[in-house]
Amino acid sequence: MSTDKQPLEVDDELTAEDGEEAPEAPIEVAKTNLAKRKIIDNYLEERRLQKQLNDYDFDL
Repeated sequence: MSTDKQPLEVDDELTAEDGEEAPEAPIEVAKTNLAKRKIIDNYLEERRLQKQLNDYDFDL
């Protein structure tokens, strides 16, 4: 085991091959999809709770 520290070589440049462009992933789509999913989940939860209220027998 050596105690000498050798510097690591780091290649900071990210280059694409000819004809290969790095696709720019639109982050906004993910945010809007998540927001839509939350709206749908909330709507389904509300419907489930309304059904439970309608099915509940209050004359116990």
